[in-house]
Amino acid sequence: MAKPETRFWHYWKKNTPNISWTRIENATSFGTPDLLGYNKNQFFFTVELKVAKRYSVTFSPHQISFHVRHPKNSFILVGLPSAHGPWCLKLYEGSRILELEALGLKLEPLASELEACRLKLESLALEA
Repeated sequence: MAKPETRFWHYWKKNTPNISWTRIENATSFGTPDLLGYNKNQFFFTVELKVAKRYSVTFSPHQISFHVRHPKNSFILVGLPSAHGPWCLKLYEGSRILELEALGLKLEPLASELEACRLKLESLALEA
């Protein structure tokens, strides 16, 4: 059986067909987010995928450093596995990584559940 992180990635990719995803597997630049996304507005952004264990979310020092240094257009998508249905999803801005690590899923997300998270990332665009 696939690891939870792999199952989460496949679930997310399958349910976001309007976003072009590049999975980043980088062993030389620790902390780089898992995904590079590109939406219909020709907008690039990064997403760190995290599988929560209960209500806590843990990050490596490298991941924290990345999001502190790159607070714009970076996101953290947290998935909480469900035994009886789809993943419970919460989307956070990368700039809130320290709060997310401290408060876990008690922190108010930018978007919750699949549809809202998908729509948020699909609608990202350059600010005029």
